[in-house]
Amino acid sequence: MSSTETGDVTGTKDKHYDLLWFTEQSLSNALRLQTYIQDAERDGDSELADFFRKAQHESQKGGEQGKALLKARLGS
Repeated sequence: MSSTETGDVTGTKDKHYDLLWFTEQSLSNALRLQTYIQDAERDGDSELADFFRKAQHESQKGGEQGKALLKARLGS
């Protein structure tokens, strides 16, 4: 995508697209990390499972913050 795209092609302003993308990626990452947590637990690696849980929490937090911003900026 060109660095000058401002919504003419997508119909969505860059900042709104960026916020949508960030929110989706945060929530997707939280789901992916669940698999990593289960893999670590299956191998008995509680240190790694805890590491992934912390990362998952941060991804969930980012997703929730993104959803709140989207709601505030784009309406209900």
